[in-house]
Amino acid sequence: MSSADRLDRASAKLLIVDARGKVRDVPRSALASLFSRGDLVVANDAATLPASLRGAHVASGEPLEVRLATWVSVGDPTRFVALAFGAGDHRTRTEDRAAPPPLAPGDRLALGPLVAVIERLLGHPRLVALHFLGERASVLGGIARHGRPIQYAHVAEPLALWDVWTRIAAHPVAFEPPSAGFALDWRTLGAWRRRGIGFATLTHAAGISSTGDLALDQRLPFDEPYCIPEGTAAAVNQAKSDGGRIIAIGTTVVRALESAGGTDSRVGAGNGIASGRIGRETRLRVVDAILTGVHQAGESHFELLQAFADDALLSDISVLAMSRGYRTHEFGDAMLIEHKLSRHPEHQELS
Repeated sequence: MSSADRLDRASAKLLIVDARGKVRDVPRSALASLFSRGDLVVANDAATLPASLRGAHVASGEPLEVRLATWVSVGDPTRFVALAFGAGDHRTRTEDRAAPPPLAPGDRLALGPLVAVIERLLGHPRLVALHFLGERASVLGGIARHGRPIQYAHVAEPLALWDVWTRIAAHPVAFEPPSAGFALDWRTLGAWRRRGIGFATLTHAAGISSTGDLALDQRLPFDEPYCIPEGTAAAVNQAKSDGGRIIAIGTTVVRALESAGGTDSRVGAGNGIASGRIGRETRLRVVDAILTGVHQAGESHFELLQAFADDALLSDISVLAMSRGYRTHEFGDAMLIEHKLSRHPEHQELS
């Protein structure tokens, strides 16, 4: 059993909040019995890259860790936006990690079999744009051989790559797992299919979730590329036309669908870039409900939830989740929140 599974998926909990603010909690396994015929569940099928690379700053010889954070261009797998940290590892809280050695454009970083060159600093001593020397295949191969999953101090045991892949993982473009997808299993998908609930996927390059610096965290999420297949766009538009609800599995799906949604709420297929934050001022055009992890105030993920529920309700949810022992972080428990304005006559509750 993997490190992630040892966090006891069988006992995972689910807090459900409907559009009227009614709250109840159930085992996460009850997800298979939720939703109604005609609803459509959309998940992110991105697989997670081993995006943490250890090595040294060539000029000084000092050790560092580079965490790839997002693509400069998804069409060029040799160029990334990245975070740099000094000596230490994931067992030290990110906010307590040592700073990297002073970095400057042109500096070389020796990262296992790879050499990366810093192109420019991005307004912070640890945030850089860099490119790897070599051809596409050798760069991706070097990342696969030398990299490890980005990891935080709440899980001390080193994670293997398969620990951060959901069961539907397909395209390796994410830098951290689209972790809401950990709630999905084949039994749940089969139950939805038998009950006439649709399921579709898109691919969104989930970026880094924490930089360890409060000011830098305010710039999250970074711009993230996505791809919506034609079949998924058609399924979303048909479900909306038929009065069904769109349930997003995770914040990345919300970002992709809302970025691709036009003023008429129709979603276009193809590639795009999700930029900017979704928050309390955002008018959701496509998504009616979100399944997500338990997030804390101040995080960009929590800010996105303000598009679904007002501050008072989110505060009540947070207090309730804490009092009932809900686990936070990517391998924790889950919440299902219906948009406060999403009230279809034939779908009065998430049940």
